[in-house]
Parts: sequence; structure tokens; C-alpha cells
Amino acid sequence: MTEFDDIYRRSLDEPEAFWAEAAGQVHWHHPYDSVFDDSLSPRYSWFPGGRLNTCYNALDIHVENGRGAQTALIYDSPVTHTVRSYSYEHLLEKTACFAGVLKAQGVRAGDRIIIYMPMIPETVIAMLACARIGAVHSVVFGGFAARELATRIDDAEPLIILTASCGIDGDKIIPYKPLLDEAISLAKHSPLRCIVFQRPEVRASLADERDLDWSECLTKAVPAGCVPVTSTDPLYILYTSGTTGIPKGVVRDNGGHLVALQWSMKNIYDLDAGDVYWAASDVGWVVGHSYIVYGPLFRGCTTILYEGKPVGTPDPGAFWRVVSEHKVNVLFTAPTAFRAIKREDPEGQLIGNYDLTSLRSLFLAGERCDTDTLGWATEKLKIPVIDHWWQTETGWPVGANCLGLGMRPIKPGSCAKAVPGYDIRVLDDEGTEVAPNAIGNVVIKLPLPPGCLPTLWQNDHGFQTTYLDTYPGYYLTADAGYKDEDDYLFIMSRTDDIINVAGHRLSTGGMEEVLSSHPDVAECAIVGIADELKGEIPCGFVVLSAGVTREIDLILAELIQLVRNEIGPVASFKLATGVQRLPKTRSGKILRGTIKKIADGETYRVPATIDDPDILNEITQSLASLGYPKNQVSPLR
Repeated sequence: MTEFDDIYRRSLDEPEAFWAEAAGQVHWHHPYDSVFDDSLSPRYSWFPGGRLNTCYNALDIHVENGRGAQTALIYDSPVTHTVRSYSYEHLLEKTACFAGVLKAQGVRAGDRIIIYMPMIPETVIAMLACARIGAVHSVVFGGFAARELATRIDDAEPLIILTASCGIDGDKIIPYKPLLDEAISLAKHSPLRCIVFQRPEVRASLADERDLDWSECLTKAVPAGCVPVTSTDPLYILYTSGTTGIPKGVVRDNGGHLVALQWSMKNIYDLDAGDVYWAASDVGWVVGHSYIVYGPLFRGCTTILYEGKPVGTPDPGAFWRVVSEHKVNVLFTAPTAFRAIKREDPEGQLIGNYDLTSLRSLFLAGERCDTDTLGWATEKLKIPVIDHWWQTETGWPVGANCLGLGMRPIKPGSCAKAVPGYDIRVLDDEGTEVAPNAIGNVVIKLPLPPGCLPTLWQNDHGFQTTYLDTYPGYYLTADAGYKDEDDYLFIMSRTDDIINVAGHRLSTGGMEEVLSSHPDVAECAIVGIADELKGEIPCGFVVLSAGVTREIDLILAELIQLVRNEIGPVASFKLATGVQRLPKTRSGKILRGTIKKIADGETYRVPATIDDPDILNEITQSLASLGYPKNQVSPLR
């Protein structure tokens, strides 16, 4: 057995000893009573009785250990032409002062603070300041629609809302204050105060009494010290879309979160103090929480906060410029970012303009990585490219090639094996484990390791019914996939993206893999649409690579034949259309469910997370050219 196999086996056979050892890397103000508590099974808690402070472990401890001068945070904003660095000492000073602002407004441990802000340093400072005084932050993606923000205000009931006057999306300036004002008018709960950071691009008007100016508050601030909280106290609430249309408030506790992320930084990403880590995501998503803000700072790394896009700010060489300029050692982003870069620069010519010798590895997550994108990145960068898988609910990786435990062979299409702490099984609909290479429901045997959600905010029943009731004794990931004979895990799609064609269960991810292998295809999506004869049939949406001049109808015919050759006639793949872009969330996930509703003629709501609602018009027109939907459908807004 390898070192990885030994460590993985120990994590399952001796979980308390394993995680106690990991907890030794954390500073505790008061030791925990036990490593693990199962008295409320199937809800579990880690390190009960222990007291600690997340901000102390992210900032103070490094300053006290003599590393205050090291760079903690680099803010790189091509949209404002700004690059700014903060040492650990400087970031601690800023955080303590803003924590003092919150205390002056009456914020105490356990109070909720909504952070509705863009990718600027003040957002990171706000998160750390909440953690410093034990307040529970809930970051809402900047620019979210007022209706969606209102639902989060009513669920979290924040004492304070923190915002900025605007966000910047490429070349568009998005004023936030009008959206916030509308959300508060729609919500039943009203915050005591709104604190507004004024950006030079747009200045927000402040309402009397309720609204305060961020900078003015800081002039009167008294720096606040760390408030120890119990390990099981919530650190943050992060809302993720629910199937009922009501967002689910994923809770993250302080102790398990800190132990798991600290462990992951070395053992998964192979990072040490002083290394430069860049998660090219947004603080509004779980990646931003775990691996822009908390994880890198726990480890003593330099983390990068990037306010820009992979293409267009200014060109497809944007990522390479950041890596080169800041000597990035590990990059983490979504496959969609690399598909965008590949589409605009298919030969990777811009890579040669930059010195990327500092870059040791690339990690991809957020959606399934097709083998073509994986191969392109590997060929062009000549470093390990690691596809790994996790969820908002888990907070850190579930399946990964753990570089800190020894590089394992890469199998394209697989996120490698389960990470230590996770006991992954694949079950059929009746709850029986399936054979190797058979697609089923991916579940995790309870208990979940530290760092995973202990419950949903004020909704223990919803936590139970959503995640635990379907397969008693297991956490339901709602992802479909399989494990091969070597225990490598292949995540194929969400379970609702498994389509049933004339009784055959087929993965949309498998078909997308085939389409992506075509040299003219930059991006694609397969959606199952209703069919009177076969129940469902697959429909392909294809974005061509830049510079392709061949007739689209010829390419589509080749793609249909390709799927027939690779998967077989059973796929019944006969519908395909070319589009300029695919509708996605701001985090890069393709909105397959929305496309399906349009195709099936069902009423649908324009998702609040969509990056550009106008793309849905093109999808509607493309479907109309194929004869779908059979009846007219209009969106709800």
C-alpha cells in the first residue's frame, strides 16, 4: 500500500485519532472535551467544548510568530488598474479596526451580518472582522437580484448589512445600493444599519439614520480583539439554491472548518507557509470562502483576490499575467474559465508571453472537467492538472489527487480517489452498492468529516430531508457517477441530469465528453428534453472555437455521428444546434435545468445567478429552429 492508502484507511478506521492529530495544527484558546460527538446522530459535531477564534488562526498567530511582514493578500484588479498588497500585520490592523466598527454598532457574538460586496479587499476584511468578534457572516454574491437578496435577509435576519457603492463586471459598472434598498423594501426583516463602502466609480446615496459611510466609521474605530467561540458555533451561512426555490442556508462551524481547511492546504494542495495561492473564483461562492480567504491564511500563504475575468480583462492572457507577476505556485479555477481561454486562444500562443515557471499545479473544480480541456491545459502548461470534486455543503474537497500525500496517476474524467475522511459509495435507487463502472447515486457514509455542514440555518428538518433521509446512514450528494476497479471516482452529472431514453439511463456528462473531443468545439451542453415516444431525448448545444469557419450544419452532423459511434444508437442523439454562448451562473455552471424547461414548454424563472439573461433569448431561438417548445412559454422574473 502507498502512503496515501495508509493515511486514507486510518482516517476511516481511526477517525478520532486522525482528526485529533490534524487539530494539533490549530490554536485552541481552550481544549475540546472530545474529538467527536454522536449523541444527536445522524447529526454529528466535531471538537465539542473547544474554544478558538478563526480570525486569530488566520492573522494574529502569524504576526505573533514573527511573520507579520510577509504578504498575506494581493488585490489585483484589471478593471480598475489596481494592484495592492497587504502584509499579515497590515491586514490584521485593518481587520481589527473594522471589527471595532462592528462592535461600536452593537454587534456581538452570534449576530448575523450580511456582506453584499464585490471582489475588493474590504470584503475579505469584513469577513475576517466578523470572525474576530464571533459574528456570523453571510456573503451574498455582489449584484444579486433584489428579490434573491431579500429572501436571504429574511432567513438570516442580519443586524447589519455591509455593502459597496458598486461592483464592476468587465466593462459594466453595477450600482449595488439601489438593489440593496429594493431588497430591504421587499424583505420582512429590516437591518439596524447598512455600512457602505464608497468606490470612486459610483458614489451611493445614504439614507438618514440607517446608512453609514464605511470610511467615516473607521475614523472613530477602536481596534477589537479576538473573541473565542465554541468549536460548534457557526462561522458563516452560505446560501445555495434549493429545489423549492427557497435558498438553503448552509452552516459552517468554526472548529471543524478550521481543522479541515488547515489539513487540506498541505495534504491536498501541497502548500506551505509563504507559498502563493490563487483561487480564481468569487468570495460569494464556497471556493471564495474556503480558498480565497480562510484556507490560505490559515496556512500562512499569500492569497490573491482577483477582480477580473479569464478573458476580456484585457485578453485571454489575463490569467498568465497574474501568475507571472505574482509568482503563483498553485492555481485553482473552474474548467469553464479554461474553456473560455482555449476558445479565444486555442493554440495557447499568449502563454509564451509570460514566465510561468513558478506554477507547480493547476486544480479545477466547480463542474465536471471534460478530458479535452484537461488535455489542453496539461499540454500547454506542462504541470499536473488536477480535476477535483466537492460541494458548497462539504466546504472542502471530497475527491482529489492529494498532491501533499504523493502524486497518483491521473485518469482523465476522474477526480481520482476519495479524500481521507470521506467514505464514498455508489448506490442504486434501492440503496444497494453497484458494481464497478456502473453509474449510480454518489453518497458519503456518515459521519461526514470535519468542515462539512452540520445543518441548515434554522432548518434542521430540511437538512434531514434533503441530505439524510433518501439513504439512511448516508449523505446524499445528488451527484451521479461511478467508481472504477481502482476506486477512482467519476462524477458524471447531477442526478437530475441523468436522462432516461427509452428505459436506458444515460449520463449527459458522458455525451458532452464525446462532443468536447471534436476539434471545432470549444464548449457544449447536453440537455434531456421531453419526448412522447422515448420519454426523453438528448439535445446538444455547441459553442465553436474561435476561428472556425466551416459550416455549422456540417459540424453538427459530424457530432451526431460521433456520439452514435462512441455511445451507440441507444443515445438517440439527433438534435444539436450551434449557439454563441451557453447560459451560466456567475460561478460558471451551465444552467441545464433552465434550458430544459424552455425546451419542454414549462414556465421558468430567470435565475438570479445567471451571468447574462439575454443569452436565454438565443437559446429560445435555437430551440425554436429545432421545433421546441411545442407550446409558448414565458419566463418569470
